[in-house]
Amino acid sequence: MNREPASFRDPAGFLFRRAGVLYRQVNGVYEDDYRRLMDSGLYDDLVHRGLLVEHEEVDRELAEPQDGAMVIKPREIDFISYPHEWCFDALKDAALLTLTAQKRALEYDMILKDASAYNIAFEGTHPIFIDTLSFETYTEGEPWVAYRQFCEHFLAPLATMSLGCAELGRLLRSGVDGVPLEVASSALPSRSWLSPGIAIHVHLHARGGRRWSAPGDGGQSGGVSRSGLMGLVDSLESAVTKLTGRIEGNWSDYYDGDSYTESGFEHKKEVVADYLRRLDPGTLWDLGGNVGVFSRMAEEAGARVVSMDADPACVSLNYRENRRVESGVLPLWVDLANPSPALGWLNVERPALLDRGPADVAMGLALVHHLAIGNNVPLGGVADLFARCGRDAIVEFVPREDHQVQGMLAGRRDVFDRYEVEEFEAAFSRHFSLEERTRIRDSERLLYLMRRVDGVG
Repeated sequence: MNREPASFRDPAGFLFRRAGVLYRQVNGVYEDDYRRLMDSGLYDDLVHRGLLVEHEEVDRELAEPQDGAMVIKPREIDFISYPHEWCFDALKDAALLTLTAQKRALEYDMILKDASAYNIAFEGTHPIFIDTLSFETYTEGEPWVAYRQFCEHFLAPLATMSLGCAELGRLLRSGVDGVPLEVASSALPSRSWLSPGIAIHVHLHARGGRRWSAPGDGGQSGGVSRSGLMGLVDSLESAVTKLTGRIEGNWSDYYDGDSYTESGFEHKKEVVADYLRRLDPGTLWDLGGNVGVFSRMAEEAGARVVSMDADPACVSLNYRENRRVESGVLPLWVDLANPSPALGWLNVERPALLDRGPADVAMGLALVHHLAIGNNVPLGGVADLFARCGRDAIVEFVPREDHQVQGMLAGRRDVFDRYEVEEFEAAFSRHFSLEERTRIRDSERLLYLMRRVDGVG
């Protein structure tokens, strides 16, 4: 039995693997709550609505004998992403899902005992609750113990991203406990006090500290009625719903500019489609995916796609378009020059981005120059990144003469004497066989199809 490091905190049970298969042990202390979840109809309701990941009960002999009451086998999510990698719209959808699950639970005399954003995973732009053991029996008069956690994991970062600056979403990367209310309150502009939901659930909540009573609960000692609890959830839902994401970024209109002629852009799509057909990936990471045009092409070719970009505006536009067309592409807010680190207990509770790969193919279109020139990463380092992210690769090289590169070099000293196509090919040849090179029509840009060389990289 190999325990999953992310589920060690909950006394109700834990995730583990046997022969690569994911299971969840249900400990004896949670058995009554589990039976209520299953017998009350709540589980069926949530699964039917697409809110909770489904599972099957399996042989109890798989459990540890001292604590295990039973074992379930949840449907495994292809790729687990984390809140600090989500754009505003994704975090908002996850927050609303959590509140909906709380409402549905109360209808069946159950309640969420925690409201961690890590309870949510995404399949494309569809959020789904993955912690089956978060539901417990509701006791009349008790307050919602997860209230502050919801505010710190969801409402505080959403408010700072909406009313302050989208980049404040990076605060979620500082740890696994969300954004402290005191930090969010100090970071928010004074006009945020005009929003009743933010004033109550962030500002006043922060001033009251961890012993502050939730609105309508009559004080922790006095208890809270079911209607008061529902009122609290409604108030949080209203506060979240009223917040809107801000689209402001450097590269969200990249394809509307003059990087390619119309003919050149169509040629680029034709070449990428051909390379995708030949590589036939099951999974693909689109590195620097921008607004997702080529990510969705990869999905149409049959790949399960994670699309990453450092510009929050691009990620938001990608997310919104994927949601509109019901695409399965998962857009993530990732700076590849500083990718998501490992977080939490012993730095293993939430693995780093590069430890969640590799994909079958790493695709990087118009990315290399941003890393090599924009971030001073040697071409050998860029090649190392691609080798960590994908077994094979589709890579675009934008030469020094291109006006985009010239624009990046304007106003700074050109110390990139090794930024040449020969150096690029030599660097990537350490990991890949460069199977084909195609010049994009009406430009000097080059597209490469690369296959991993066995035993290299």
